[in-house]
Amino acid sequence: MSIVQSMTTSFKVGLLDGDFDFSSNTAQTFKIALFTSSASLSAATTVYSATGEASGTAYTAGGATLTISTVPTSSGTTAYLSFSNVTWSASSITARGALIYKADGVTNPSVAVIDFGEDRTTSAQNFVISFPTANASGAIVRVA
Repeated sequence: MSIVQSMTTSFKVGLLDGDFDFSSNTAQTFKIALFTSSASLSAATTVYSATGEASGTAYTAGGATLTISTVPTSSGTTAYLSFSNVTWSASSITARGALIYKADGVTNPSVAVIDFGEDRTTSAQNFVISFPTANASGAIVRVA
């Protein structure tokens, strides 16, 4: 199995169809779920599935709710947004990557796959995902 970092293709289509709203006044909820090295995630991932999802102390299936820290904005010809860092406190988790998705309770469409590059493990410690700086070259979600 493998985890390949990418913005998912179905997310790109969903943007054009108007299925995603990242504005600050939206009722849409976005989440991030952790996955083990047994998961298969890539640009072809269309929806959140629990297959290969991490488990452990302080981790709940489906992951954590994301907070948008930088609403959609632009610089030059690139639009971007970012999320606040996420912490699973006092956790015991092993994860190789993560999936950002829209938690709509029906299809849970994917947004992006994150590859940590190696297994990350905590043992009664904080498991933290730190999102990159919100700018045109580094934000986690960018449309150029």
